Amino acid sequence: MGYGLIHRAIIILMKLPNRKNAIIRREKFTKYLLSQTHRDGKSKAKFLNIIGFNYTNIDMLEHALLEIGRSNEVKEVDKRKKKIVIKYVINGVIDAPNGNKYNVMTVWAIDAGSKIPHLTTIRPIPVV
Repeated sequence: MGYGLIHRAIIILMKLPNRKNAIIRREKFTKYLLSQTHRDGKSKAKFLNIIGFNYTNIDMLEHALLEIGRSNEVKEVDKRKKKIVIKYVINGVIDAPNGNKYNVMTVWAIDAGSKIPHLTTIRPIPVV
């Protein structure tokens, strides 16, 4: 079952626009998501390292995150800065190297003048 956006009491199910062309720049991993020193990235790096992701298995992480972006329904769209960028929130599950599955929120962006979505960040979704 997918997540939907509520617009005038109508649930609109949608996927990431141009999802087949979604990318994750290598620097997103090396300088942010797996960086122990990046101000905003170090909390993501701590989570990813604990569940088994590191610089040696970036391809595995990239595959898992692209699968979420290309397959799952968009949960939220942020158009507040649409002249610059539109952001799409997509939740999903990643299979981690430690053998467990983890719920994560991913945020994808399409810059103004572009049609290619790219990953901006991820966060673990706490289990309640």
